[in-house]
Amino acid sequence: MPNLGIVMGARGARGAMAGVAAVLAMGALVGLAAPAAAQELSDKSVKTFMDYAWSLVPARFTKPNGEVIEVDKKKKDEVMVPADVAREIIRVGRISAHAQVCNLAEDQVMNYRSLMKRETDKKQWTPQQMIYISQLHLTTVMLLTGKIKLVEKQGDKQVVIEEKKAPVTTCPPEQAAKVKEMIATYVKAGPPIAQVQIAEPEAGAGTGDGAKPAAEVQQEAPKK
Repeated sequence: MPNLGIVMGARGARGAMAGVAAVLAMGALVGLAAPAAAQELSDKSVKTFMDYAWSLVPARFTKPNGEVIEVDKKKKDEVMVPADVAREIIRVGRISAHAQVCNLAEDQVMNYRSLMKRETDKKQWTPQQMIYISQLHLTTVMLLTGKIKLVEKQGDKQVVIEEKKAPVTTCPPEQAAKVKEMIATYVKAGPPIAQVQIAEPEAGAGTGDGAKPAAEVQQEAPKK
């Protein structure tokens, strides 16, 4: 599938870059033990994540059961969720990103499923909003693991999904244990969900050269 570029206005791009810088500066993918206040996203950064996710939501989405959901891209305000809900989705997505870096595939999917089960059980979101919630989680994971970046083409800024090997990151055993514990606590506090089991990759397949991370196996990026 070719790279997907979503054109953003110059003003929006500047805000997006500021938001990304804020996220990276707060210690994305490192320092989970830092005080919660130090990890808190500004309202501007939350909006940046929300706008990223909206730009990548498809106009037409086909569910695994064959059901087709149409999203009217002209009705953004009807599909976007409140900022406080988005903030929680981003927080969960950030932990999923940590799990991906630490190769905790099953924990990563459990984290995502628990989030979606929580939101489904609220019975207050439309099918279009549930797609947006899923996309916001995925966008957060992709942003924090280096699969989304801003590029400049002919004077304009574009959000680009890059299908290439993710940057090399490390996850010490103590970090992996901490991420695993955080996800277990989150899942236990939510509604019951089925246990996840992911088959081990074939010998020689690796995890960085074509093997899909858990979030992408469970939650494929919607295609335009």
